[in-house]
Amino acid sequence: MKLKALTTAMILAALPTAGAFAAALDRSGQSISAFLQPGNYFEAGISILDPDVSGKDISGNNASDMAGDYYFPTAALKLQLTDQFSFGLLYDQPYGAEAEYTGNNNFVAKQSDRLLPSASSPTLGQAGLGNVVTGGTSVEVDTQNLNFILGYQPTANWNLYGGAVYQTVKGNVKLRGSAYSLYNGYDADIKETGDFGWLAGVAYQIPEIALKASLTYRSEIEHNAQVNENIPIVNLVAANPTLLFGALGITDPATQQAIGQKLAALGGSGKTDITTPQSVNLDFQTGIMANTVAFANLRWVNWKDFSIQPYKFGLVSQAAGQLLPQLNKPNGFNLVDYSDDQWSANVGVGRKLTEQWAGNVSVGWDSGAGNPVTTLGPTEGYWNLGLGVQYSPTPATFIAGGVKYFWLGDADAQTGAHSAAGTFSDNDALAYGLKLGYRF
Repeated sequence: MKLKALTTAMILAALPTAGAFAAALDRSGQSISAFLQPGNYFEAGISILDPDVSGKDISGNNASDMAGDYYFPTAALKLQLTDQFSFGLLYDQPYGAEAEYTGNNNFVAKQSDRLLPSASSPTLGQAGLGNVVTGGTSVEVDTQNLNFILGYQPTANWNLYGGAVYQTVKGNVKLRGSAYSLYNGYDADIKETGDFGWLAGVAYQIPEIALKASLTYRSEIEHNAQVNENIPIVNLVAANPTLLFGALGITDPATQQAIGQKLAALGGSGKTDITTPQSVNLDFQTGIMANTVAFANLRWVNWKDFSIQPYKFGLVSQAAGQLLPQLNKPNGFNLVDYSDDQWSANVGVGRKLTEQWAGNVSVGWDSGAGNPVTTLGPTEGYWNLGLGVQYSPTPATFIAGGVKYFWLGDADAQTGAHSAAGTFSDNDALAYGLKLGYRF
C-alpha cells in the first residue's frame, strides 16, 4: 500500500463534498487540509446550498421556505519553501446567514400590527398606537477569512503550524411582524469591519500507510462594529413620550423621568461588540486497504458564549425588561444568542477506482447549538449523506465534485426576548460542491 497508489484517494478524502448547513452561523467548516498537502499546491472551490425550511408561527400560520439559497467560494495556496518550512494562504467564508419570511404569518408585518403595547397586554403585544412598516423578517450575514499559516516540519512525520487570521464581517437584519412586538420594524445594518485572530496546530503523518492526523485551534475574533439601527417605536415615543406612558399606564413622575433619560440615550450611537467563536478541528485519515482510505473530521465551535446585542437594541431591551417584569429579563436580552456549543462529525471512505477516477461516500452529524433557537435560523443540527467523485486528467491536476443531502433537525423558534414564536419540522437541504486542484 504505497503513497503513489493512494495519491488520488488521499486528495479526495480531504475534500468536503459540499458546503455544510451547520449549527448557528457555521458555514465552511474551516478546513486546513490544503495546507497539509505535500509539495506546492493550489486549489479553488465553490459550494452551493439549497435549503427548504418551513414551519408554523405560534398562531398556527404557515411560514414557508424561509431559508435562502447561498453559495460561498474557497481558495488555498500552499508553498513548500524548504524541506522544513512551508507557507499557506487560505481563503474561506466561515460564517453566514441568509433568510427571509414571506406570506401571512407573525414574521411578516401587517397593517393590523401596532407599535406600542397596552397596559393590559400580558406581553409586548399588538394593541396600541401606530401602524408599522410592512415586509418580512430577513437576515443576511457575510464573513470572510484570510489565513496566513507558517509550518515547521522538524521531521518527515511532524508538522507544527500557526499563523494570523484576518476576518471581516458585515450584515443586515430586519425584524417584522407581531412576533417581535416592540421591535416590529427594527432594522440593523452592520457595516463591514475587520480584525485579527490566530490559529495553531500540529499534524502527524506516515505517508507509507496514508495516515494523516491534525489538530487545529482557532481563536475567537473580536469586532467593534458600527451598526446603523432604526427602531420605529423609539422614533414615535421620542417625539411624544406620553404615548408610552399612556399605553403602559405610567403616572409616577420619577418613573417618567427615568424613561425620558433612557429615550435621550437612544438618540445617540455606540459601537457593537461582535465576537466570532473559538473552534477546534480534529482531522484523521488512514489507508485501510490498497487504494482505499477512511477519513473522519470532528469539530467543536464555542457558540454558547456567542451573542449579538446592537447598541440601541440593547438599551430598548433593558428598558423593556425593567418596565415589563413579566418578560423576566431585567437586564435586557440579545438580538441573537445560543444556549449550547456545536459538535459535528463527518466520516467516510474514499477509493481510487482507476488511474484517473476516484470516489467517496460520507455520513455527517451536527448537534446544533441548542433548542429553542432564533427565528433567524430555526433548525437544530442535522444528519447528512454525501457522495463525491474526482477526475485527474494528469497526475498534477484534478477536478472534484460532490453532493450532500441534509435531514435538518426540528426546532422551536423564539425571539431575542426568548418568547416562543413557532415550530419548524421535517426540513431538508441539498448541497453541491466543485473543486479544482493543481500540484506544481
